[in-house]
Amino acid sequence: MAHGTLDWFQIDTDDPKATQHFYGELFNWTFATDGNEAYQLVKRAGTEQPFGGIADTGGQSPNRVLIMVTVDDVAAAVEHAERLGGKVDTPPVTTPDGLVFAKLTDPAGNYIGIYTPAAG
Repeated sequence: MAHGTLDWFQIDTDDPKATQHFYGELFNWTFATDGNEAYQLVKRAGTEQPFGGIADTGGQSPNRVLIMVTVDDVAAAVEHAERLGGKVDTPPVTTPDGLVFAKLTDPAGNYIGIYTPAAG
């Protein structure tokens, strides 16, 4: 993916069943677990490739939509965002498969995510 590409979204919700019903009916999306029942992958009907997710917050964080943007270097992008007036909500995290992500708030208060895919 090219730096700056918007290619994933996540819907954080305290009511995942209702959220899946709404978006499934509205857009004909389908859902599948990624092995974690608190996170459902979102797929377009008739496809196998997910393009987003629904996260069960358990009421521990606000209901919101998070857009995820690919960057070349998460740590560098976090520092750049801070220089531009952004705030770091989740500092860079590396998942077991090598994906690196961070979550930010832009100067206007919008919640966004950045990530570098796992190599390979």
